[in-house]
Amino acid sequence: MSITRVFRVHIDAELREEFEEKFADISVATVQQAAGMISVSILKPTKWSPDEYAMITQWIDEESLKSFAGNNWNRAIIPIGMEKFVEKCSVEHYLSWD
Repeated sequence: MSITRVFRVHIDAELREEFEEKFADISVATVQQAAGMISVSILKPTKWSPDEYAMITQWIDEESLKSFAGNNWNRAIIPIGMEKFVEKCSVEHYLSWD
């Protein structure tokens, strides 16, 4: 049964341009290199939530996610160099329906 991980991050609006470049390059690259990762999507904010971004990843199973994120896989992973952008963040997990 696959697991979908939804990471949400609220950033400082003044750092938006730099964040967007690095989110696509650093954060996505970090996840894409992980064994057991099926897919990754990054999402930009809407006018209703202008400073919040999301990354949705799908993993083969819990063990794959643990290999990437460690035993505390239910916590957000912030790659080195990205911590300065994060005002707050959250992560949720969902099992596939099938």
